[in-house]
Amino acid sequence: MGLGRWAIITASTVIMMVISIYQYSWSLFAYAVSRELMWSLITVSIAFTVFTYASTFIQPFSGFLADSYGPRKVAMAASILTGLGFILSSTVSNPIELYITYGLGSLGVGTLYGIATATAVKWFPERRGLATGIVTFGFGAGASILNIPIQTLINNYGFRMTFLYIGLLMITLLTLLSLMMSYPKDTTVRSVGKASSKGIDYRPKEMLMTWQWYIIYLTFVITPTVVLLFGAQLKMIASEFNIPQEYLNIVLVSYPLANGFSRILAGFISDRIGREKTMVLFYTSLGISLLMLSYIGIIPELFVVLAIIVSLFGGAPYTFYPSIIGDYYGSKYVTVNYGITYTAKAWAGLLAGWFAAYLVEVYGTYRLPLVIVALSCIIAALLSSPLILKPPKGKLIGSK
Repeated sequence: MGLGRWAIITASTVIMMVISIYQYSWSLFAYAVSRELMWSLITVSIAFTVFTYASTFIQPFSGFLADSYGPRKVAMAASILTGLGFILSSTVSNPIELYITYGLGSLGVGTLYGIATATAVKWFPERRGLATGIVTFGFGAGASILNIPIQTLINNYGFRMTFLYIGLLMITLLTLLSLMMSYPKDTTVRSVGKASSKGIDYRPKEMLMTWQWYIIYLTFVITPTVVLLFGAQLKMIASEFNIPQEYLNIVLVSYPLANGFSRILAGFISDRIGREKTMVLFYTSLGISLLMLSYIGIIPELFVVLAIIVSLFGGAPYTFYPSIIGDYYGSKYVTVNYGITYTAKAWAGLLAGWFAAYLVEVYGTYRLPLVIVALSCIIAALLSSPLILKPPKGKLIGSK
């Protein structure tokens, strides 16, 4: 079992690296599409909004299918969809076609993301945080490896051929990796440290009847906003703070790496001191570092350091929440249960995108949304305290 489950986790991590192109390499394609087809960046950017919502809201449905009928066939179908999205995007002639084709592939991305994350939760109950961190690290840091080759392809062959080549590669690689996707047959015994006990698995309806889930969901809306805000607005924030390009380049390279490493670090620590305590530590640090960035980030050196620190804490939610859903509600239905919980990212995207832009338009500065998000992270830290957030009574406790 040991070697087998590590092979599955490795395959899941590579899957994450490949599908991360849809999110973290999008700006490369968006610029090329806008320039070549003479579409405005605003028009092109709608495709990314479609991606966010399609890849998020598909997960409850795809999670139900994977938990009910097994992950392999579902993952293989999703692999074809993911590659097909890029292949069809190479043929677009108007924005609507781009939204449809990129959205089609996004359904596959969300499905594969949910299944890959669930493999970590199900196969590594005794090191759930670390395993989840490793898998989600692939999604956080994959673009750091792939962006330069993608940019080279676009420069040499244009966006259409790049979409086509990568789409074909996606179908081939993801389909092969999907053959390795499987869930353990026995999910009734879950271990934490040296302890082991029988637990009760919550169905989605039962999970939604517990008050703990609503705290989890609210904090999951708040905390990813930081990473999404950086992803959408980092260049504009740096421009307002008069940060020279050479300093911004350092952040652009180090940001996804720190974001990815954050997920492994958070999982490693939370397996040892408990999920809730680690969430308090990370979210408090995230809020404080973001507050410092908003006030003293005008100094280029401090902007770089604080942006990296924010990234180092900001990727952690993508490790905490699949782990804590498994801890509190069991492993059997974790793909669909986490899929429902993951819809929080869509609202976080709305806050980081439209709401932040609205505040900047009204008040003329990015400092206000930065401060609001920072204070919200500190509130999330308070709500995550083990004095408030505790496992449902009578069920298996998966955190210390």
